Amino acid sequence: MSAQQATPLQARVEAELAKAAAGTRFGLVVTDAQGREIVAVNPDQRFIPASNTKIVTTAAAFATLPMLDRPDVSGGAAVRLDGRDVVLTGRGDARLSSAPGCTANCLSQLADAIAARTKRVRNVTGDATLFPDERWSAGMSWNNIPSPYGTALGALTLDDNELLATATPGKEGAAPGVVHPGYLAIDNRAVTVAAGGKTDLSIDRLPFDRTIRLTGTIAADAKPQRIRMGIDDPAHYAAWRLAALLRERGVKVSGEIGSRYRPTGPGDDPRQRAGMPPPRIGFGAQLATLTPPPLLDDIRTINKDSQNLHAELLLRRTGLARGSGSVADGQVEVEAMFAKAGVPRTAWDFSDGSGMSTYNRIAPRGMVELLGWIAAQPWGAAWRGTLPIGGVDGTLARRFKGTILEGRIFAKTGTINATNALAGYMTAKSGRTLTFAAYANDVPSGTAATPAMDSALVAIAEAN
Repeated sequence: MSAQQATPLQARVEAELAKAAAGTRFGLVVTDAQGREIVAVNPDQRFIPASNTKIVTTAAAFATLPMLDRPDVSGGAAVRLDGRDVVLTGRGDARLSSAPGCTANCLSQLADAIAARTKRVRNVTGDATLFPDERWSAGMSWNNIPSPYGTALGALTLDDNELLATATPGKEGAAPGVVHPGYLAIDNRAVTVAAGGKTDLSIDRLPFDRTIRLTGTIAADAKPQRIRMGIDDPAHYAAWRLAALLRERGVKVSGEIGSRYRPTGPGDDPRQRAGMPPPRIGFGAQLATLTPPPLLDDIRTINKDSQNLHAELLLRRTGLARGSGSVADGQVEVEAMFAKAGVPRTAWDFSDGSGMSTYNRIAPRGMVELLGWIAAQPWGAAWRGTLPIGGVDGTLARRFKGTILEGRIFAKTGTINATNALAGYMTAKSGRTLTFAAYANDVPSGTAATPAMDSALVAIAEAN
């Protein structure tokens, strides 16, 4: 596995990794605080990083965007009245909510402002034109589109651009009952089976289809099952929800629900702009505007919970700093960051901000070099504080418990088909801080690479 001279620790690490299923391809680099490599396994091979991509996206935001710890005054949604028409405008924030009991950054606050001004409106339109219309990034699997992991994105985002339905068992042999908001239709083909039977429900939907097909089984004695569904037209959904809230406040909505997106053009691609300025969108005076919490809070959500939609929007907002808010503009900032970190351009390629793209690649040595550069930045400690902690929280809450690394490993996970990743920092037995990046690609179906990966990292921590 390794090109470097074998050491007892190297041999032990390779033995731990060899416990994974045959065919699994590993990459691993671990360095000390001085950047000296302790272990290296396929250090310069390139791997699909999955949600390790969020390391890159969130670090680029820290390196580019100002005052991440201040209220997000530039990102909040707004409403205005154009005559009797309502326009709900998104400005890139990922956290607008219409949930019952919402207390901050709430769509209901905008509905209240409209209801205080008028009791009759015509059309309600969701405006997502701040960013170019790139609802899905290149390289994402189409079968993720119906799910919350691959929901469409845009400058106007509400409720994480997903819908929640609840399925409850019916009589044996009958379809389960389904309660849902009504925005999408449900083609219910699921079946209730005998008590103690298997509960296995799944959903499917073609892109831009407004009908979800529910299939599978639910046991007669099963608890209600929560079903999360992605949305393809998030600006339309946000306008639809706003119209519903207006009606609840006694406002008559007599017109249509609509959405606006901005088609991509040459001005959205930094390679084609040829010196012309990127598109700039102005929205004029607003009736009411929300101020979301600091973006730092959202970066913590992105890294701790591995929130895909929020990561994609953060990449676009990073690109908006000097461009048009396109994916390509975000990648300009990513490339600038890698250059400052001294990472060779051949070590990485990224096509999205979340890690859902199978086009993404990173070499373990390149990721460790980036992590070392991050640690040396004035914001490095704040960024590290957004990472999951082994055995404590986020996507590492159940890993490393009872080991030397419980509470002592701070790292971003990554999982997509046949891929596992983990990269960040760990405190070794001696108290030294080690920087690492570990990847497993080509993981055979039905097997897991994380136990071998975790065992190798524990062995390294125990030996240092």
